[in-house]
Amino acid sequence: MATSEAYENYIDWVRDAHAMEQQAETMLSKMADRLEHYPVLQQRIKQHITETQGQQRLVEGVLNNLDTSRSVLKDTAGKMSAMGQAFGGMFASDEVIKGGISGYVFQHFEIASYSSLIAAAEHVGDLEGARVFREIKIQEEEMAQWLAEHMPELTKQFLSREEDPDAEAKR
Repeated sequence: MATSEAYENYIDWVRDAHAMEQQAETMLSKMADRLEHYPVLQQRIKQHITETQGQQRLVEGVLNNLDTSRSVLKDTAGKMSAMGQAFGGMFASDEVIKGGISGYVFQHFEIASYSSLIAAAEHVGDLEGARVFREIKIQEEEMAQWLAEHMPELTKQFLSREEDPDAEAKR
């Protein structure tokens, strides 16, 4: 049987995961709105936004099963951070590349978070939570893999557009 401290940590980490998914949705939505010249990336990001919304519902389900609620403060802080990142990226001439790199890094942050949550869920005996987090982790790994495979081509596309005086590279 897990200690009450272990259980409280687990609940906090599940709340963090919910806030993380809200932050991800905000960042992805802001980026997707500005990718008109990169339709393949834009389509994959929109697909991941849908996955992220589903992940939020799954994490909320885990919180409901734990008879707790999400942290409004953490959710709000996560959204504010994401909006700041998205707003800051709007002014970078290489926004699409920096956004892709940031997305790749964030995917790995999520993968690590869900790896930890799986272990914590198992430790406290929340086998349904562990199952949910494995499901989410697979989606995050797939998105990270997609970015890893497509960043070289995306970079070449950006550089070609940058060299073309009649094309806009940023968006």
